[in-house]
Amino acid sequence: MTETLPPGEPSSPVAVLRNPTTVAGALLTTISVLLFLGFFMVELAGVTGHENPYLGIVFFITLPALAVAGLLLIPLGAWLERRRQLRGLPPSLRRWPRIDLNHPQTRAILFAIAVLTPVNLLIVSAAAYKGVEAMDSVEFCGATCHEVMEPEYVAYQNGPHARVKCVSCHIGSGAGWFAKSKLSGTRQVFAVLLNTHSRPIPSPVHDLRPARETCAECHWPDQFHGDKIETKHEFAADEANTESVTTLRLRIGGIDAAGKPGGIHWHVAEQNVVEYIALDRERQKIGYVKLTTAGGETREYYSAGVTEAQLAVGERRRMDCVDCHNRPSHIFARSADRAVNEAMAAGAISKDLPFAKREAVAALTVPYPDRATAEREIANRVSAFYRDGYPALWTSRQADISRTVQGVQALHSRNVFPAMKVTFGTHPDNKGHVEFPGCFRCHDEEHKTRDGKVISQDCSTCHEVS
Repeated sequence: MTETLPPGEPSSPVAVLRNPTTVAGALLTTISVLLFLGFFMVELAGVTGHENPYLGIVFFITLPALAVAGLLLIPLGAWLERRRQLRGLPPSLRRWPRIDLNHPQTRAILFAIAVLTPVNLLIVSAAAYKGVEAMDSVEFCGATCHEVMEPEYVAYQNGPHARVKCVSCHIGSGAGWFAKSKLSGTRQVFAVLLNTHSRPIPSPVHDLRPARETCAECHWPDQFHGDKIETKHEFAADEANTESVTTLRLRIGGIDAAGKPGGIHWHVAEQNVVEYIALDRERQKIGYVKLTTAGGETREYYSAGVTEAQLAVGERRRMDCVDCHNRPSHIFARSADRAVNEAMAAGAISKDLPFAKREAVAALTVPYPDRATAEREIANRVSAFYRDGYPALWTSRQADISRTVQGVQALHSRNVFPAMKVTFGTHPDNKGHVEFPGCFRCHDEEHKTRDGKVISQDCSTCHEVS
């Protein structure tokens, strides 16, 4: 039979604190504060060794938030308990536990709590640290959703920033970017679970941290000086794989010592402000460009046929590194032809096997259903070509033919992912202007000021060709 009390005031103000909600709030606050203090002392001692964005968020934002939540539960529980007792219901907890140190069992329990509490705190702290350290890893970012992230993960592993952790560019320090990335990550998790994610995964041009907080931490455009020499090897699709070599002298400098434009990185030098309005989400169609020089001079360029209505709804942005280097870490070959040229120049595909260029490109442009099929069919196609067409060569050049087969297979495995609909040229690469518009998005002599001045397409502005 349930005991009831006559309606009225609780027996004492302390009585309303004796309820499960208030006790849970007190425990939550106590544990959170102890964990926070423990990690804070570890940080002061310099034991963690490096700034970890996940770790900082968990211990300096999540734990204080849990402590505050616990504090709020204490008066909430008291209020609910007061209402309960005013209705004549019995107390949620009839009495506090009686602690009598004269009893050996009580002393043993308290001693166990005193010993185990710091041990448990240490275990929880270590588990939390290892948990966020795991989330901080490249493997967590690239391999957790294997099929979905495989193209980006493979490209990253073969790219120039393979030693830079994903979180250094995609999250970094600060609660704002962490929260934004986690909200995006939650949406992506549901998309994967429901199989509604995009194929391919689009370039996250709208969700990246500003390049001045990422790229410019290592690369300083204002300090780029001089020219860079690049040698381009191209091979014809004839029997001799006729080679042609082009030497580019790239003017990559920013602002020279006299304060004048010195090369390509002038666009993002701190002295200039280059703004533009993109008419599409991929930023491939530029409707408007505005230049503000260090001296305060401004010039505005409009693309042919653009309307004020289009500019009003377009994305306005200050130009930075990723407007040209839009695939800095996840680089795919822009075309099968270019990929084979580079592989032949590097010796991964033999350049003195007859028709090696033609056959490699042909093998790479077949739409295979999966990687296993691709590797098998590439090997069969290339081998059959030399076995049937050049039997003497097939016998004497087995090592070169095998190396060529492996080279073509490697190009396919690095650039083509049928399940995610990624192949050569799927993602625009704005560094250059051959396979994609790139530089010519603005340097097309179609962007004009109101008085007729154009953004030049003069090749010598950026490079010399020989």
